[in-house]
Amino acid sequence: MRKADRLFQLVNLIRVHQPISAERLASRIGVSVRSIYRYIDDLSFSGIPIYGTAGVGYALDADFEMPPLTLNKLELDALMLGMEMLSASADNDLGAAARMLLSKISASIVHHKVDPSSAKIRALGTTPSLTRGHLAILRNAIENAQALKIIYTSLDGVVSQRLISPLGLFYWGGKWTVGSWCSGKAAYRDFRVDRIASIAIAQQPSSDNPALDLQAYMRHQASQWKAITTTDTTLSV
Repeated sequence: MRKADRLFQLVNLIRVHQPISAERLASRIGVSVRSIYRYIDDLSFSGIPIYGTAGVGYALDADFEMPPLTLNKLELDALMLGMEMLSASADNDLGAAARMLLSKISASIVHHKVDPSSAKIRALGTTPSLTRGHLAILRNAIENAQALKIIYTSLDGVVSQRLISPLGLFYWGGKWTVGSWCSGKAAYRDFRVDRIASIAIAQQPSSDNPALDLQAYMRHQASQWKAITTTDTTLSV
């Protein structure tokens, strides 16, 4: 990565996560703490209003604005592909937002004109309309901490009614899943959105247990994956 790219990344990380320590910045960018100190000096000399507080970290002046966006060709291709994938796979509102975001970025990018029709890397295929409708309900329920009743068909064909508290949506390169707390099982469960036959907002509120949130779900999933990978005897040694 070019030094200019690292400096831009550094400013953006400070802007988003301020205050942030030199150690955390070094970990995120993949350089030494000493390099972070040099980069901070370079940015300060160039007029970027960065200030540091001992024991707290670095922050930017409240009135600081990022310079006009500049992207190289590969970054532009990645942006276009990501927005195209999102517009083809997400619910209608989020897909429309992705297309609008691409048009706004196109208007602000320096040196490049964004023309999606000329992209050499394309995302093909779309999400069925029923699944898109479910995604919209799930996304709103997650944002508003609402419980849902779903009719779900498992992979082995068993149909069941579940009361869930949805926590996060995950796209697996073709299939969406919703990570949830399942009240009936009293456990975290993942449900494929395309296998949900019906979905409705439940009368009762979502679980108010502060431990049942997205971070707790992610920690649970990480422990599950670790258990699988450490006990799989089919791996070569």
